[in-house]
Amino acid sequence: MPIDAAKAVAAEPRSAEIGWDHKDVQLYHLGLGAGTPATGPGELRYTLESRLHVLPSFATVAGAGMGVVGGLSAPGLDIDLAAVLHGGQTITLHRPVPVKGRAVTTSRVAAVYDKGKAAVLVLRSEVADDDGPLWTSDAQIFVRGEGGWGGDRGPSERLELPDREPEKTVERPVREDQALLYRLSGDWNPLHADPEFAALAGFDRPILHGLCTYGMTLKAVVDTVLGGDVARVRSYRTRFAGIVFPGETLRIRMWTGDGRVQVSVTAVERDDAPVLADTLVEYS
Repeated sequence: MPIDAAKAVAAEPRSAEIGWDHKDVQLYHLGLGAGTPATGPGELRYTLESRLHVLPSFATVAGAGMGVVGGLSAPGLDIDLAAVLHGGQTITLHRPVPVKGRAVTTSRVAAVYDKGKAAVLVLRSEVADDDGPLWTSDAQIFVRGEGGWGGDRGPSERLELPDREPEKTVERPVREDQALLYRLSGDWNPLHADPEFAALAGFDRPILHGLCTYGMTLKAVVDTVLGGDVARVRSYRTRFAGIVFPGETLRIRMWTGDGRVQVSVTAVERDDAPVLADTLVEYS
């Protein structure tokens, strides 16, 4: 079979050097919709180099996402990329991401789970610079049609939403051109830009990157709950539960308490269709 789970997990980690500067950070933030209003003091922290701080979800695009690329090419994996879906994402911050940096990312397949009709790969990237660890990133990748070998099904972590009204609810519009801008940070999949390719994948039109929604959601939490202080974020995880089309509106509900923000994200125009689920931000 195309996936040899034992071989993939036992393979030697792969390392690569990555680098970024303020232009990469600013482009990423703009791809999330930062800069509205353009002169707002809170937005200038995302767009003006003299005031710049780094939203922690930038870790998913630093070095053009080399960690995921390295993980998918590990020994033991021979998979059709058309069968691959990004199922979830977790980032753990060891310290704030600097505006400019050079680091080494070490990627490996941390686990392979058998979900019956699909396999789930956990691709782990550990990033460190000369001063020590920066962040650890886990991407949960579904590979359709590759399960059924009798392996470990893995954990099934679901977060039940609190039985009360959210403390905060905000709406964030997705611009018509947002996917076109976001893809400049390194995800060139034509699914997010080419209508003909999107049609082949079964969609009426191109869809927004899941990691763009992921970043937009974290920005909303930082700005709404954490006073705009990105350094307070300790970890952030989500499960991708549905798609977003450019031009739609995200409804982001937040339940707060004990250093945690639990989040639900839905698409307003499609009767609150689920977009992100099992979403949690832990902060100091």
